[in-house]
Parts: sequence; structure tokens; C-alpha cells
Amino acid sequence: MILNLTTEELSTRIKYDCRTIRERLKDSVLLEEGFAMGNIRARSDNGKWFFDFRFQGKRCREQTTLDNNTANTRKLKKILEQIEAEITLGSFEYAKYFPNSPMAAKFVSPARELPSTGDTPLFKDFAETWLAEMRIQWRDSHYNTMCHTFKKHLNPAFGDRAVSCITKVDILNFRSSLANVPYRNNGGLSATRINHILTPLRMLEAADRYDFITPYRRIKSLKIPKTDVQPFTLDEVKLILATVRSDFKD
Repeated sequence: MILNLTTEELSTRIKYDCRTIRERLKDSVLLEEGFAMGNIRARSDNGKWFFDFRFQGKRCREQTTLDNNTANTRKLKKILEQIEAEITLGSFEYAKYFPNSPMAAKFVSPARELPSTGDTPLFKDFAETWLAEMRIQWRDSHYNTMCHTFKKHLNPAFGDRAVSCITKVDILNFRSSLANVPYRNNGGLSATRINHILTPLRMLEAADRYDFITPYRRIKSLKIPKTDVQPFTLDEVKLILATVRSDFKD
């Protein structure tokens, strides 16, 4: 994610894009008309920074978790410069910077708007082929689990779509929807379970036989909360040993 780049990496990218922009602007009407620059602003209620810029004629505001201080100001200004540079070059991808934003689905890059399916199969057909190829490497129990995951979750979401038409935004939206799936005791699916459901999507990496870039690249697994371990106290251990059946002591 762009927010994770170091200041030096951002500076290098910005310098390159600015040189490219200057070359393109030599004969561009942008020199005459100008273009609206964005800004970073701090919320009045909590002081957190947010981006405020325009893209495709719409105002976009994206919240960050960074506090209002000199270091964060410098970093976010460089990120904003990079965003503006990519918008000018026509290479800006909203989901690359803000993958969890509801706005990401509204802004599809021209390359993705009408993706070329080429000879790529439907997701459900490729899944069937992939499962057959992998079965020899798996235990029956794991194979059955994978089949269940495809049948219950993945095929209903992606089954009738060509493999090359599935985007990173699609996968992120699907992951978000899993958080709303009811589970035991009216609770939702755990981060661990969601990660397991998404794991088979890595099979798209095996689809490079169809010569396209997998959308699963750089999608990180959800963080799994630490288990609250509460071991027996010494008194509880003594009580167990004193009351357990003798055959359990061996």
C-alpha cells in the first residue's frame, strides 16, 4: 500500500512522475486551463489528517489514522503529490491507495472498465480444473474442505465470471461481505475463518498460464486476535490431580 512507502521512496516516485508530467504538459491544454490540486486537512473533532482531492470530477475525502504533527504532515503531502501526479498522467488507481474505501468501487480505471477476457475460463471452470490438479497433493479431508469452500462461498461470488475479469477491488469487497455472514451464536465469521475462505483465491496465481496478472497480489491476510490463554493455577492443578481417575495419571 502506498501509505507504507518510506519518504525516500515517495520522493523518487514523485520526481519521476513530475518529469513525465512536464514533458506531457508541453503541448497540453492543462497548461492553459490548470487543474485543481488537493489538500490534506485535520478533523476538528479528533485532529486526524484526511485527504481532500478531486478525481474524475468528484470530490474525494479519505480519512487517515495519523495525528496532526510535522512528520505526518510531510509524509501525507508527499503522498498527495504522488496522487495528483498519477491523476494527471491518467494512471491513478483509487483502490491502490484506499483499498478499503467504499469509493474504490466507483472509480474503475479504463483498463479495468472493459477487461479483455481473452481465452480465460469462467472462475468455476478453472476452480474445477485446479482442484483436480491439486487433489493428488492433499488429504481427502482437506480436499473436501476446499470443495465446500468453493461451493458455499467462492463460486456464488465469482463462479460465472471470467478469471481475468476478477479485480483486486472485487476480492476486497468480497472479503468485507464475509464479515457480515452470520455464524454460531449470531456472531460473525472470525478473521481466521475469513482468511481460510480467501486462501483458495491464490489459485489465481496458477492461472498465469493464461498470461494475466493475478488480482490477489499484495492482498494481506486479516490480523488474527491473540488467543486469551488462561492456564490452570497451581491450586487447580493439584485439585485436578487429586480428583482425576487413576488411569489418567499414567
